[in-house]
Amino acid sequence: MRAARGPLLAMLVLAAASVAGCGKGGEESAGGGPTRKLVPVSPQGAVSVATRNTTRLGGSEVAADAAAVARAVYPGLTAATRPLAVVLVNDRDRLPALAASVLASAPAGAPIVFSEGETLPAVTLQTLEAVHPLGDPALDGAQVIRIGTAAAVPDGYLTHDVRVGVPTVTAAAIQQLAQTLAGGAAPHQVIVLAADTPAALAMPAAGLAAESGAPILFVTPARVPAQTAAVLSALHRPSIYVIDSSAVGHHTLAELRGFGTVKTITSGDGASSEAAQDSIEVARFTDGAFGWGVKEPGHGLVFANAGRPLDAPAAALLSASGDYGPLLLLASAGQVPPALASYLSDIQPAYSDPQFPPVRGAYNHGWLIGGEGAISSIIQAELDSLLEISPQSHTSEEQSVSQVE
Repeated sequence: MRAARGPLLAMLVLAAASVAGCGKGGEESAGGGPTRKLVPVSPQGAVSVATRNTTRLGGSEVAADAAAVARAVYPGLTAATRPLAVVLVNDRDRLPALAASVLASAPAGAPIVFSEGETLPAVTLQTLEAVHPLGDPALDGAQVIRIGTAAAVPDGYLTHDVRVGVPTVTAAAIQQLAQTLAGGAAPHQVIVLAADTPAALAMPAAGLAAESGAPILFVTPARVPAQTAAVLSALHRPSIYVIDSSAVGHHTLAELRGFGTVKTITSGDGASSEAAQDSIEVARFTDGAFGWGVKEPGHGLVFANAGRPLDAPAAALLSASGDYGPLLLLASAGQVPPALASYLSDIQPAYSDPQFPPVRGAYNHGWLIGGEGAISSIIQAELDSLLEISPQSHTSEEQSVSQVE
């Protein structure tokens, strides 16, 4: 069982941010390339606030959220902490951004940042300069992959453009790009959802795609569109995992079975109020080596507001690096949904044997995406308590044994 050391990483991130805020920066170690300094994130943009078991990344806008995530994973001070490429997506187009989440998976490990239409916001520009992508050999050295935007990038940066069309065409193009970045290796699993799935219910697909490398493909309740069918046929009967099967519909589910084995992760009912429960189902789901299967302590977890759907791709990199966390959703900034509180209690770390103190235990760490408008400070404190390792009473132990029996 993995013991996540998220708070330590958070302290390092905060220390780096503090140095940057004072106008100072650390030099890159010898042999790591040219000397570089940490470029500060705009005070009006991204922030980072840590408690014992949580780290908040982001601000009031999705561009700040994505910038903070990218900077936490890729400080950019050494060659090893610079990505090969950064994915730049248009904040006006949700589905291409969601499908782009797979590009955060290994081996590309690309952070996702946002343009505002055809404009590059200051916080994104600063992030590109700070992480200073190395250039991906699979794309002839391209450092920025632009999806659905022609926003200008810093002078001297090589770009690779993916044009967007209808969601099925865009998703197919992103799948092909992901396969190219993986050295031509075709995925054995895909994630399928309806293009009109409620935005909140689709959000957990971002983290799952980033963790697994399974591309996200779109269908309609009426059929499997030609572009999606072509991808599925080329993959030679992959495992097909469906999110929100109620939106996909019985007819399309039956058609999907002609392309591979179909398994439903969440059924959904079309209501965004079910987003928290659906995200828990995605976090619990496992099928062999596929899926999170988070049913015990010792994990990273990513928390976002269901009303901010672009925060899912913004945070996708946290599902593919560090302590690899599934995305869990809150319905509002000021309340932990009862289902989520119950789930966190189920996987809360505990210790009972004095011979094995907390220092030898497993730990949970939570990444919170967005500022106070997304998740309030009070809720951050509540989540911190739900993630804290605590003594387990004998009564709790006996109840657990009784439930197992």
